[in-house]
Amino acid sequence: MIKNKTGVWGELYAARYLRDRNYEILGTNYTCRFGEIDIIARKNGTVCFVEVKTRNEKTAIRPMEAVDNGKTERLEMAAKNFVSYAKIKENLRFDVCEVYVDNSNKLKNINYIENAF
Repeated sequence: MIKNKTGVWGELYAARYLRDRNYEILGTNYTCRFGEIDIIARKNGTVCFVEVKTRNEKTAIRPMEAVDNGKTERLEMAAKNFVSYAKIKENLRFDVCEVYVDNSNKLKNINYIENAF
């Protein structure tokens, strides 16, 4: 598995998963000096900042475990930057989307965690 390519597939699968559940995708790969947010989406008056973690289906470690304190701090700072820039006044939420793929990057499973941190 090529890590970068796998991550791109994971983000595409996650965005499709969200659209299929009536989320409006506001942006992808939002980058600022604090870091990057994989997907920013809106549903029912809540703006969701989604961290996508993609792993091989046979991994022993859950993708969520890669979202450590440093990562959450960077995501929160990047989200504050986005909220200020976009003048968002809605509720906010941080979610993690665990995407599992096979060795050919074909989707095997998605585990979506709302209010992950």
